[in-house]
Amino acid sequence: MTTGEGIADLRPLWRSKDQKAWYWYDWANSAFYTTVLSVLFAPYMATVAGKAAGCVDADETCSRTVTLLGLHLAAGSLPFYLTSFATIASAFVLPIVGAFVDRSSRKKWHMGGYAWAGSFFCALLFFMEGDHWQIGAVAVVLASILGGCSLVSYYAILVDISTEEERDHVSSRGWAFGYLGGGLLLAVNLGMFLGHDAIGLEKGMSVRLSLLSAAIWWAGFTLIPMLRLRNYEPVNEVAVEGTLFERSFGQLFTTLKEMRAFPMTMTFLIGYLFYNDGIQTVIYAASTYGSKQLKFGDSVLIGTILLIQFVAWGGALFFGRLAAKHGAYRSILWGIYAWMAIVVIALFLPEKNVPLFMAVAIAIGIVLGGTQALSRSFFSLLIPRGREGEYFALYNAAERGTSWFGTLLFGVVFQVTGSYRPAIVALIVYFILGAFFLLRLDPQRGIREAGNAVPSAL
Repeated sequence: MTTGEGIADLRPLWRSKDQKAWYWYDWANSAFYTTVLSVLFAPYMATVAGKAAGCVDADETCSRTVTLLGLHLAAGSLPFYLTSFATIASAFVLPIVGAFVDRSSRKKWHMGGYAWAGSFFCALLFFMEGDHWQIGAVAVVLASILGGCSLVSYYAILVDISTEEERDHVSSRGWAFGYLGGGLLLAVNLGMFLGHDAIGLEKGMSVRLSLLSAAIWWAGFTLIPMLRLRNYEPVNEVAVEGTLFERSFGQLFTTLKEMRAFPMTMTFLIGYLFYNDGIQTVIYAASTYGSKQLKFGDSVLIGTILLIQFVAWGGALFFGRLAAKHGAYRSILWGIYAWMAIVVIALFLPEKNVPLFMAVAIAIGIVLGGTQALSRSFFSLLIPRGREGEYFALYNAAERGTSWFGTLLFGVVFQVTGSYRPAIVALIVYFILGAFFLLRLDPQRGIREAGNAVPSAL
């Protein structure tokens, strides 16, 4: 690649252009993860499956069963079984996708292809109505898996378009862009859902249109990085024979054997599994804790969801600046300590105290965006050049394959104690374990072992 010899080094300008294009995919895919997976899909699927199961009032929790692949599953639990299945399936699929991506000179086309296929299946959720839940079951599983595949390519591109010094800044801005985009569409969709009578829509149609809007948003905004990003040639390919598909498998197996040579990378990955599981469970359990334990109504909970979404936008940018001064490693640790404080404070929140509940939500938003964005950028420094797809696939697959640990602990503690207060504070164990492994990590050693330059702030 030319650098403008005799005039100037144009690479920073090219990288800046690519980075601005790259941010838009965070904006694009966030619609699926916020509007669909986080908020609307589960209750709507439970309602549709409840009608099929013969529940008189399908809007209530339905314990009657529907049959899926010979299994009799409670209608109210069906959406959670489906997302869990997609999560586990992704843990097996993503590493193969990552190895394939590393050997390809068309990373952005992999990202776009998976994104558009995922958005197509997301759009099929519009046709889930009445008691026809089956199309929604197939669609959400395939959309979730394909969305994960697109993120493997997206994360791998981060390393192509940024230097080690730029990584935290770029990742933080991308994550902030995602929270802003996802929050804007979610605000519109929740407004349409809450005011469906005023605009002449049935409740079910308002949800279906919201699900469709997420698919259109995802597909439409993916066009921006596809048109503006450049493809990069693969580097440091593992020497294995066969077709591209066979070589991808060979590279994956070689990488899995060689991971013992990168103990710091493994240490971070294990720590990330714990603290990220704690984060995901807090977000998952927040609405249940607010409604069942603190006795808040839907309007407060919906407002809290949107507040966290928009505060997380600022939180990602704040942590990006924090990392520029103090380094990503320290900033992630500080974020984990903040999560510990949040779950302890949540234990003592009084019922129906909206200001205190919102204050905790603001704290969650600040550390949520920051810890996730910096985890992505810091992990990229621990990856050998040319293996980004595989390692980020393992990063995503391991996260997805263990994401049920926190919810299991939350459920067990509630069952034993009969209260959500000890259940929420029990999650502190995941943050303690995450901090334990991160404190055992030597970041400079890990970055050097991976063959990368150590940033000035770490």
